[in-house]
Amino acid sequence: MTSGTTTTPETSRAALRRDLKNATVLRPVAPGRTARRRRTIPSVAKAGLAAMAVLGLAVACLSPLGAVLTPAASASESAPITLYTSALGDAQSVEIASQTTKAAAIDRDSYAASVKPKPVQKTESPARRSVAASVASTFVAPSAGTAQAIAYDMVKARGWGDGEFSCLVALWNRESGWRVNAANASGAYGIPQALPGSKMASAGADWATNPATQITWGLGYITSRYGTPCGAWGHSQSSGWY
Repeated sequence: MTSGTTTTPETSRAALRRDLKNATVLRPVAPGRTARRRRTIPSVAKAGLAAMAVLGLAVACLSPLGAVLTPAASASESAPITLYTSALGDAQSVEIASQTTKAAAIDRDSYAASVKPKPVQKTESPARRSVAASVASTFVAPSAGTAQAIAYDMVKARGWGDGEFSCLVALWNRESGWRVNAANASGAYGIPQALPGSKMASAGADWATNPATQITWGLGYITSRYGTPCGAWGHSQSSGWY
């Protein structure tokens, strides 16, 4: 109340009505509606989760069934062939083929027997045999301590008879006269007339002076070329050398 203004009950009620008329009317929200809005948000979330759970369960149940129902053709579809897989396949094929070949090559139930070939013996012409036979019949025992005595013992050690020794005597009588130091202008040397004489070093370092060394080499040469002393003598008779 201000000074100079008189307030009556009528003026107070008129002012109150004026204030109420001008004031913004606030509508109260019903408690039930607010509660429903608060429950609406959790309900939507729960519904979404439930839908997702159902969808996941359906997928889990249908996946094995889908695998069973997949056409067999899709299972037989080959993967893309690369250079590595192609090379690997070829290598495995070669390995399998080689193993198969090895297995097939082993046959324990069958075998082949072959007769061991007999050594071919050198044959002499009739003329040579007759010459050798004529010489072999003229055997003379060598004197002890001579080169011929050394040769006779070596001939017997090789299993040859007196006839072969007689052929050897005739052969080296013609070649060197059984002289250890016999030398020829061609370079031949010694009792067997080795050409060159240094060949006899294979029988011993004293080949130039030792008759045993020379005879050892000479008998080896005769055996390898003619088989026997009589074979060498027959060749010498027909050709002039041995």
